Amino acid sequence: MTKLLTLLTILLALAALASLHLGLRHYAPGTVLDALRGGTSPDAIIVATLRVPRTLVGLCSGAALGLAGFLMQAATRNPLAEPGLLGINGGAALAVVLGVTLGNAPGLAGIGALALVGGLAATALVFGIVAAAGRAAGPATTLLAGVTVAAMLASLTQVLLLVDETALETMLFWLSGGFAGRDLELLALGLPALVVGCLGALVLAPSLDALRLDDDSAGALGVRVTGVRLAALTLAAILASGAVAMAGPVVFLGLVAPHLARRLAPASGSAGLIAATALTGATLAVLADIAARLIVAPGESPIGAVLALVGVPVLVGLLRQRREAVL
Repeated sequence: MTKLLTLLTILLALAALASLHLGLRHYAPGTVLDALRGGTSPDAIIVATLRVPRTLVGLCSGAALGLAGFLMQAATRNPLAEPGLLGINGGAALAVVLGVTLGNAPGLAGIGALALVGGLAATALVFGIVAAAGRAAGPATTLLAGVTVAAMLASLTQVLLLVDETALETMLFWLSGGFAGRDLELLALGLPALVVGCLGALVLAPSLDALRLDDDSAGALGVRVTGVRLAALTLAAILASGAVAMAGPVVFLGLVAPHLARRLAPASGSAGLIAATALTGATLAVLADIAARLIVAPGESPIGAVLALVGVPVLVGLLRQRREAVL
């Protein structure tokens, strides 16, 4: 496992360096090095003020979304679970639209803060519905409640956007999701969420290993199944809300990264998979961002479209596996 994590770290570092070099304009290694040293040439300033924040936001968002997806899949034992199913994207979007509609445009950092609060509030609503179900609640109840809340929040957001055209114009940039145009201030919102999520996930790792069994077997091993499941989903919500605050809604990363990590390390425990998933998610995000810049140059493709090229085949494959298992 150590060799795999070392390899993934090297790949992530290479992807990050490539992100600083490549784009509408390709910069020489000397220019990038000058930018990292605080150089004052025009090209160095462009790299430092545009590409460095973009790369760091992509790296942190990818790691957070990948880890959030892993925690959701582990907690619900559902390989199709991903952060959007907790209503996080819907809550974040509604909070931002409300902020823009009721007041002045809050700026990118303000939008990020609203998204963070909205995502966590939506998750709290989902947990409230699950708690109201009492002992009958299970993983399927959580996913169903999340889908219902997400649909309701999306409907409210659409109504507000139809009423206020100014909010629609402000939201288009953020709703598209991506890392372009982001600044380092947004890391103050997302980085603490990533740190808390990683540390919390590592603490839960032994319990998540037991949770791979059925609930009765995990309980017999001394695991408080309901508490562990709730803690894992809470950490997933914190991670995904932080990612949405930085980058807007970015799809498929939370679904694809955990499965790719499991393919790379099929026999690993949860602790190793947590690290592998975070590194895989970060690398996928940075590589997808590079591809988004190059595919339709001199324009730029939405990063969601690039990730869909990977995510849709993975989703179809998982659905086929589940169907074959049922048959």
